[in-house]
Amino acid sequence: MSLSQDAAETLALKALAWLVNNDELMPVFMGATGASVDDLKARAGETEFLASVLGFLTMDDAWVVNFCDAIGEDYTTPMMAHQVLMGEAGRHWT
Repeated sequence: MSLSQDAAETLALKALAWLVNNDELMPVFMGATGASVDDLKARAGETEFLASVLGFLTMDDAWVVNFCDAIGEDYTTPMMAHQVLMGEAGRHWT
């Protein structure tokens, strides 16, 4: 299964919305990324920022499971979407 750029961005926006509504995890995201509320509003349409949202989410399997269960998505989709959004920068050869 492969994802289009649009599908990857849509998933990342869903992940951002999920994070914003997660009172426990949102402060962790803000602290880890250094993003402000204004950054969230201003950069939500930027591919690089959306990739960082998915990069953060995929750092913990429990977060992935909770997110995917909430939206009815396969557990592998966030990582695939992250790779799509990262493009060549996300390719690892090791």
